[in-house]
Amino acid sequence: MKFIDRKEEIRYLNEAADLSKSKLFTVSITGLRRIGKTRLILEILSKDDIYFFVNKDKESVSLLQEYADVLKTRKILTGLETLKNWDEFFKVLFERFKGIVVFDEFQNLASVDNSVYGTLQKYIDLNENEAGLFIIFSGSTVGLMKKLFSDSKQPLYGRLKRKMPLKPLMFRDTLEVCETLGIRDIEEAVRLYAIFGGFPKYYVTIEDERLGNAGFENIMDRLFYNENAILEDEVSQILSLEFGKRSGIYYDILAAIASGNTRISEVASFLRKKETALTRQMNELIKHFEIVSVEKPVTGGKSIFVINHPLLNFWFRFFYKDLSSYKRREGVMINKIKDNTNAYVGLRFEAVCREFLISQSLNFEKTGRWWGAYRDVETDKRKIAEIDIVSINEHAKEILFCECKWQDKVDAKKILAEIKGKTTFVDWNSGKRKEHYAIFAKSFKEKIKGPDLMLFDLKDFEKAMKHDIVESEK
Repeated sequence: MKFIDRKEEIRYLNEAADLSKSKLFTVSITGLRRIGKTRLILEILSKDDIYFFVNKDKESVSLLQEYADVLKTRKILTGLETLKNWDEFFKVLFERFKGIVVFDEFQNLASVDNSVYGTLQKYIDLNENEAGLFIIFSGSTVGLMKKLFSDSKQPLYGRLKRKMPLKPLMFRDTLEVCETLGIRDIEEAVRLYAIFGGFPKYYVTIEDERLGNAGFENIMDRLFYNENAILEDEVSQILSLEFGKRSGIYYDILAAIASGNTRISEVASFLRKKETALTRQMNELIKHFEIVSVEKPVTGGKSIFVINHPLLNFWFRFFYKDLSSYKRREGVMINKIKDNTNAYVGLRFEAVCREFLISQSLNFEKTGRWWGAYRDVETDKRKIAEIDIVSINEHAKEILFCECKWQDKVDAKKILAEIKGKTTFVDWNSGKRKEHYAIFAKSFKEKIKGPDLMLFDLKDFEKAMKHDIVESEK
């Protein structure tokens, strides 16, 4: 597949490579699995550069022999030379090689031989002012990679010149990916983005299976619902690499969050456990694995948990709790998922709308979701009001309220009235603010006009985002 976007990341790495011509330069690249770290790295490597994959399932001697063979193919080691230990490996690497060296899944060295980090530290310090070597450390277990370089108790603390946390592609970029696959319907692109987000690996899978013209339903059948589905075990494979043998409780927490239990009290209740029994695992999911994040209302308030990886969220929402039925491909269960997928796409549509809104340069400083509690005067019961997107401009005291409807022929007048009914619960510069409104939909029954109202449908998305793609390629 054509390499899409990552122009800024490529520029950043090429700049670092240029700086390494003056003195040793080190960079870490971190990000969730399937996000495209290795593909990005390969884009900047020449045939003379060196790539090492750190296989945690190998013994230290075996991995060292593999690396020695790589050095021999580059003529850095002669055929008769051997490497007895990691000290000899790094001595050869630092003294004989000039160029880019990559250690992919670098955090795995802790499982192979934890003392390697101390040995590497020695050679980085000894060669700090030597020119010509650029070392890239790439890793998927984000928290462990952070610890290796940011914990003052670790040997490699302070040994990085730059850090690059790699983020998923934006919807605009996946729209370009879909174009290369032959998927030109923006509605289809939104549906795929709802499931796969900006993780390039899954679009490559669609290409490998030649499903570009198959349509969303057929793509989902081939990747998830048919016998021997391509991505049937994808989530289990990803998480087994992250969690190892401790997976059970993490799986249960993710299932709870995906099912709508977004606060620690709700997760604990769902799992019938005490909150204190989940504290460590919750912190690890947030800070160590970065699979879960904490989200607050844009104007402040109580936070909720959100699963960062769209495919993980989809799988835990629909498959995990009925895994036995899924493995048997029970029709009732599969049809239930299919019937609820469109509503799930509607929830993920908010992310697309938010990106589009930010791209419009409307001079709002903060954009996010909003939710808050209020008491219903008729029933005297506590309820939660939610607004899909809220943008604020603190200086101008302006606020934009947005609703996202994954529907055709939306009644804009009705939705506008609903938005205005909820804005009274938003306690931000009440009585002093200037209010604006926006509605997003697949299409509208009628595009009404108003001085403080904006309506955007999929045609508007397509026009604006394809224009952005053209501009970025100039």
